[in-house]
Order: sequence, then C-alpha cells, then structure tokens
Amino acid sequence: MSTKAIQVIAVSGGKGGVGKSNVSINLSVALAEAGKRVVILDADFGLANIDVLLGLNTTKTIEDVLAGSCSLQDVMLTGPAGIKVIPASSGTRRLTKLTSLEHAGLIHAFSDIADQLDVLIVDTAAGISDSVVNFVSAAHEVLLVVCNEPTSMTDAYAMIKLLNRDFGRTRFRVLANMVADEREGRQLFESLNTVCRQFINVALIYAGAIPFDQQLRDAVRQRTPVMVAAPSSRSARALRELSAKVLDWPLPNRLEGHLLFFVEQLLAANTLRPAAAEQDS
Repeated sequence: MSTKAIQVIAVSGGKGGVGKSNVSINLSVALAEAGKRVVILDADFGLANIDVLLGLNTTKTIEDVLAGSCSLQDVMLTGPAGIKVIPASSGTRRLTKLTSLEHAGLIHAFSDIADQLDVLIVDTAAGISDSVVNFVSAAHEVLLVVCNEPTSMTDAYAMIKLLNRDFGRTRFRVLANMVADEREGRQLFESLNTVCRQFINVALIYAGAIPFDQQLRDAVRQRTPVMVAAPSSRSARALRELSAKVLDWPLPNRLEGHLLFFVEQLLAANTLRPAAAEQDS
C-alpha cells in the first residue's frame, strides 16, 4: 500500500442528467494538465459510460477483476492528458448488487496501483442505491453536482440527508452545472443550503459553477473532453477553475494514504446497510 496521501473524490448528484460524468472526465483532464496522476473509476455498474464518452475501446472491465481473471492494471485504459480509466461493465446486473466481499476485493485491488495515482475520481451511478451511497460515504471528498431543475435539488437533498443520517457525513461540496452564469450557480447553492441548514446539521461548501455551453455539448458528440476540444470555452475555463480549487482541498492525513481507509469505510458501509434496512422496515 502506498504511504502517500491519495485524494478520493466521489462525484455524484442524485438524479441522472445533471452532467456528472462530464464533470468527472473534464475535472480529471484539468487535474492531469496540472501535473496530477488521475484515475477515474466508473462506478456506474449498471449503465457504464465513461469509456463511451471518451471513445475508448474496452476489452476488459471491473467484472474481469472481480472474477479474478486480471488485475486493475490490465483493465485500465489511457485517456486524454494521460488520465487512466477503469471501465465498468454496462448492463451487467450482477455488478449492480455486489456482495461485501466483492466490494472489498474491488477496492482493495487499488493497492496494486496506489503508487501510480494522486487522485481517484469515483464517478457514481444516478440515484441513491446502496452501491452509490456506499461509494460516496467512503470517499474523502463528496462533490454533488446539481442543476436548475426541481428534481435535481430534491434528489441532492435526499442524498445529503441519507448520508448524514446513516453515515454521519457532515460536509459536502456542491457544484452548480449547466447554469447561465455564476449568479445562477450561487442562487442554486443558497437554495439547497437554506433547506439543509433548516433540517440537517451539515456544512455545504460552494465548489463553483459550470455554465451551459454549446461547445461542451459539441465535444460530447465528438467523444472528446471539452478541455481538449475547446480549451478556451466558458465551460473549460470554469472546469479549470474547479480543478485549481480541488488542488487546494485538504489531503487525508493518514500516513498510509487514503485508499486503505476507503476500503475500511466501504466494508463498514456494506456491513451496516442490511441492519439499517431491517430497522427501517
């Protein structure tokens, strides 16, 4: 296991369609351009799409790692700016309901590549399933992506409430995506923050705003990150500003790095969830 601190950031957002995967990809590219070694884990085990968005050809996936037929090193693909991608297997129902041992084995496999990365971006699935919540609760940082839609705000609130209640998570970073300008982004954040302050004892931190940008939409159709396709675009500039903030986020202070703690947290989450479910029933 690596002895250096590794930043683990879960990018989530409750509902689908908020641009979460595009944020994960472009933030990763921006961090790589700043000199960081970045790995994206596509944790959407039902509808994986990171490799598709990047136009990468996938031959092996997380499922092969779980089956013991290969290592994470064998699975990793190289994307723009040298980022590494660990693809999930799209449409595989077994991967949407991993056992505790499979979850632990999957994340523990990262110990083999710990010396090769500085930042692990975990791109979660939509919704608040056990798999999503477990990954988010185990990460050092949570970046919640919201947009100006009522369902986005309510789903983000539901995730914050669940993570606070069941896992004691008290700090969340919020990114407003696909907004007209910084003002709208701030307003979205304040709306969510006001509700949370009223009903939940959590701290929300404004991470910034990514403007709606036709050049980003064009880049998606080209299967190229907007950071590469249009580096001077409004969205690319905003994503570069976000990456600069991420570089200033505090690193975990455990000497063994954060991957081991990530494994322990994920194991704990999988152990506690069934008991919590029984109490709720």
